Amino acid sequence: MRTAHLDNRLVLVHDDGAVDVEQASGGRFAADPQAVFARWAEFSAWARTPAAREGERVPLVEERLGAPVPRPRQVFAVGLNYGDHIEESGLATPDEPAVFTKYPTSLAGPYDTVELPSAMVDWEVELVVVIGARAHRVAAEDAWRHVAGLTLGQDLSERRIQLQGPAPQFALGKSFPGFSPTGPVLVTPDEFADPDDLALGCAVDGETMQDSRTGRMVFPVAQQIARLSAICPLLPGDLLFTGTPAGVGGARTPRRFLAPGEELHSWIDGIGALRNRMVAGPAYPDGPGA
Repeated sequence: MRTAHLDNRLVLVHDDGAVDVEQASGGRFAADPQAVFARWAEFSAWARTPAAREGERVPLVEERLGAPVPRPRQVFAVGLNYGDHIEESGLATPDEPAVFTKYPTSLAGPYDTVELPSAMVDWEVELVVVIGARAHRVAAEDAWRHVAGLTLGQDLSERRIQLQGPAPQFALGKSFPGFSPTGPVLVTPDEFADPDDLALGCAVDGETMQDSRTGRMVFPVAQQIARLSAICPLLPGDLLFTGTPAGVGGARTPRRFLAPGEELHSWIDGIGALRNRMVAGPAYPDGPGA
């Protein structure tokens, strides 16, 4: 099953177009793409009925797609989760997932433009997990039962704010408006031959920067869910950015960052692609009292 956020409405995505969920369900499910996660099990069962499969098609216009999960209550992210990215960062492999947050106001759609607040914005392509059932103290072997689906994301990062000391500001450096584009669709785990091993990558103006597979994670999806849920409940509709592989701009020699006018193209096999155009934005204040 594939869902999307089209013109601010929840749709089911088929090969020949999209079905408006509220209309096809006779109002049983709301048009709001966020509301469905509170009833994910019920919705998933309905989506396999003739009404859902045979509903009237509407065109799936890419430019009108929004973030599949527009208003999550919590957005978690995991750093240092691929061995080659750990190596390029010059750091040691963590014993536990290195967790930070991205604020929900940073979310953007799969084809939105992104304003650059500085000349130090980096790319990080990531698999994003969407929670479908409350998960608290969940064992790794049960973790996938709590997943609604998978989507694609970019964990855009302003490196100066993120890394300036003495205490790094990961959440702030990764949460400017537009710094979390996601989409283009949400795909349920049963659609993949192996949801733990998907090809992913990104390119800037046609030049490939990252090219890897999610099977190379240090902490796979199930372990991330188990470790996070051991501390705090994961709620329906929450997002989990699962880490990025090697190839980020800040680790290159010379360093390379995104510039106005460039297009960031990101992909995961079986999910689709993001195409986000960079534009110049207002600079953030430079230091105390600025």
